Amino acid sequence: MGLFKRAAEIVESRVNQILDRLEDPNATLDLSYEKMQEGLRNLRRSLADVVAEQKRVELQLNNLRAEVTRREQEARAALQAGREDLARAALERKQQAAAQVADLEAAHANIAAQVEKLKDAERRYQDRIDAFRTKKEVTKATYNAAKAQVRIGESITGISRELGDVGEALRRANDKAEQMMARAAAVEQLAADGTLEDVLDSRDPVERELDEIRRRSAVDEELNRLRAELSGGA
Repeated sequence: MGLFKRAAEIVESRVNQILDRLEDPNATLDLSYEKMQEGLRNLRRSLADVVAEQKRVELQLNNLRAEVTRREQEARAALQAGREDLARAALERKQQAAAQVADLEAAHANIAAQVEKLKDAERRYQDRIDAFRTKKEVTKATYNAAKAQVRIGESITGISRELGDVGEALRRANDKAEQMMARAAAVEQLAADGTLEDVLDSRDPVERELDEIRRRSAVDEELNRLRAELSGGA
């Protein structure tokens, strides 16, 4: 039994670790806040239903009170006409309406008390939601800041582990760059010495040398001309 219990504890521990990684505190807080908002909406719907019932009772009360007044007027008119029987009937209906008014007034008082209780509950629940929203945002900000700090720390740790590889890669790149610069200098020197030939130049070496002599002679002539012009102008 001890071995199986230990195995169960290990499995439970690992499951909790997986669930802890999968659970997003931000999403959990937002979901809790939405549930509270839904509860507030349900409370307000209940309050609206009770208020509607209160209005319906008030309408019935107004109608019955009007009937009480009307029956009394009918009884008075019947007595004036000498019809006591009709006056009695009107007063009986007045008493029935008055009894209904009393019942409805009691019901209206109870409903009004319920309305006030629901309004008070709505205010207190709204205060709780507001307080939870503030705490929720503070908690989310704290969690996000800590999460960012963890990511930065992990990045720095990873960079530290990779510095050795980066240094080796940099050394190899420097060696290749130096080799390439040496080759470029060698090629430049060979080109200057005339060892490398231009594959696009179809002239033979003699023609190239003659052309170079003519180019230099032309440059000397241009230089002498410019000197003569400058001397004459002075």
